[in-house]
Amino acid sequence: MTTTGEDHEAVPTGPWWWARRRSAALDGGLALVSALECGAEGVPFARDAGIPASLGIVFGVLAGSVLLIRRRWPIAVVLVAIAITPAQMGFLMGIVGLYTLASCELPRRVIAALAGMSLLGTMIVTFVRVRQDMARGDLTLGNWFVPFAAVTTSLGLTAPPLLLGLYVGARRRLMESLRERADSLERELQLLAERAEERAEWARNEERTRIAREMHDVVAHRVSLMVVHAAALQAVARKDPEKAVKNAALVGDMGRQALTELREMLGVLRSTEGPAQVQVQTQAQTRSQVRTRAEASEQGVPGAPDAVPLAAVGAAAAAAASRAAGGTPEGPCLSELDELVGQSAAAGMAVDLSVQGTVRTYAAEVEQTAYRVVQEALTNVHKHAAGAKTYVRLAHRSAEIAMQVENEPPPEPASASAGLPSGGNGLLGMRERVVALGGVFVSGPTDAGGFRVSAVIPAS
Repeated sequence: MTTTGEDHEAVPTGPWWWARRRSAALDGGLALVSALECGAEGVPFARDAGIPASLGIVFGVLAGSVLLIRRRWPIAVVLVAIAITPAQMGFLMGIVGLYTLASCELPRRVIAALAGMSLLGTMIVTFVRVRQDMARGDLTLGNWFVPFAAVTTSLGLTAPPLLLGLYVGARRRLMESLRERADSLERELQLLAERAEERAEWARNEERTRIAREMHDVVAHRVSLMVVHAAALQAVARKDPEKAVKNAALVGDMGRQALTELREMLGVLRSTEGPAQVQVQTQAQTRSQVRTRAEASEQGVPGAPDAVPLAAVGAAAAAAASRAAGGTPEGPCLSELDELVGQSAAAGMAVDLSVQGTVRTYAAEVEQTAYRVVQEALTNVHKHAAGAKTYVRLAHRSAEIAMQVENEPPPEPASASAGLPSGGNGLLGMRERVVALGGVFVSGPTDAGGFRVSAVIPAS
């Protein structure tokens, strides 16, 4: 499992200011070694200073124990190490203190100032000690050795821990930056996955609504006409057998048309090729790009769960609904409006169709929507105003197409209903279709007691 920056921000498990117990154990061990070193060096210091040896040992132990707080107060540790440099003790504390100081998040000028103080203090003390040794005759080298020993000793005790601390601090900051970047990429990947799920859910709901609308238009209109013809067939079966045969043929034709349209819609649901696969590939490429960016940060990011390409359902259904078996747009079009009106007239409706403007072709979804609006409006007349005279008007304009279906009041109140069930979704479905294309839909009763349905759809 990949470790990210959030895992490093866990609650500290060590005592006091230590984040982990092993860090506390390490500092405790270093402080113990430093206390022993300073305590041993306190004996010659007490002898040179003319104080009791026990006092020098206690002073050394207390000074060396300051290394215990190096993570919390590194400046204090370095200052104590500089202060006890003239006593020639605290070498370990000085080295570890400079390393800790350089690796901390402190201003560079503070680190440089304390490092310079340590370097200068070590150089002066070494210069004085070596000069004293040469004066006593302990060293017989030339005068050149005094500055050489002072410079090399001060650089040897200051430069290595300082440079190592700067390197470790820079590396730590780089790793934290990479962890933050990996966390950011992981959150971005999760957000993309969540948005993909939301889009998929939206596409699924839209597709359900579209299929329900299509099935409502197909079933409601065809079955309504079949019920009307069946009622007429029942009325004339004995009186006019020839007309009964004609009505039976119409019922059969309408049933076959309804089955054909239902098969086309079910074929859309079974479609698994075309834009659906393109959508799947697009989502896979998006996830791959995000993972590639995460790997570029040199930190592994756990992959988000694969987003289910449900958005492809809407794309596949919409594409399949606009394709015919021979490559032409599938579904009804305005050229079939005469046949639609003729079917209603054959069912006994007095319907008048008028077309204004220059007839031309439109996009498949525009023609299908216009056809469905007229179809559903005629179906509502069959349901709620049987026998009423109906006017269907179609106007071809420069940038839009307008349609209006208006019926007069039914001739007899008792025949206002043909006994057909109504789910109340017809007007809602028409409005959704028209608004989805950027059009305007208006419906409502007329002053004469009839009902009017009007829609305007942009031509493109």
